[in-house]
Amino acid sequence: MVTLTKQTRDLLTPKSAIEILKEGNSRFVNNLKINRNLLSQVSETSAEQHPFALILSCIDSRTSAELIFDQGLGDIFSCRIAGNILNDDIIGSMEFACKVAGVKLIMVLGHTECGAIKGACDNVKMGKLTGLLKKIKPAIKSEKKTKDKRDSSNQNFVSNVASLNVVNTLKEVTKKSSIIKTMHKKGQIAIVGGMYDVSTGVVDFY
Repeated sequence: MVTLTKQTRDLLTPKSAIEILKEGNSRFVNNLKINRNLLSQVSETSAEQHPFALILSCIDSRTSAELIFDQGLGDIFSCRIAGNILNDDIIGSMEFACKVAGVKLIMVLGHTECGAIKGACDNVKMGKLTGLLKKIKPAIKSEKKTKDKRDSSNQNFVSNVASLNVVNTLKEVTKKSSIIKTMHKKGQIAIVGGMYDVSTGVVDFY
């Protein structure tokens, strides 16, 4: 796998960027990872970088985007925060990635068995974490399928909230950034969601 140059990255379409991630996850799941010379990529990317995607994911130690999508150094911007939630700094990072650095894709990636989602479901309050978990509450409020056991003891409820949290975050990206909204409307970038299953390694795209 050759390190991306500006020319090869610019030739990618938003659709092909999605396919690269899908193919990478398939390789990961089937243990067919590309044999990369990472030390060589350190040298090749020392002066410049040309990533094709930005992935917003959780800080969970099992959800490294580079690994689960089988990507090398310089291929993606990896933005990580508990619960894959948005704040102004992350929006600013996305705007930089899209408008300045030239990525073709923004992905919001949630995952199963998410501690932040469970904490929000249980209404955990602890220091600054309280404010972070508050950003997940809209997903809890919009989950209408579960009538009882609306806490972390109900795995279906947690899964539903995790999925809704990704969907809500996707909506917030274009709502909070006119730059990204315009680029998305013009077809210059794609914005997709996904859910990573920590038990199988599979990412479901949506």
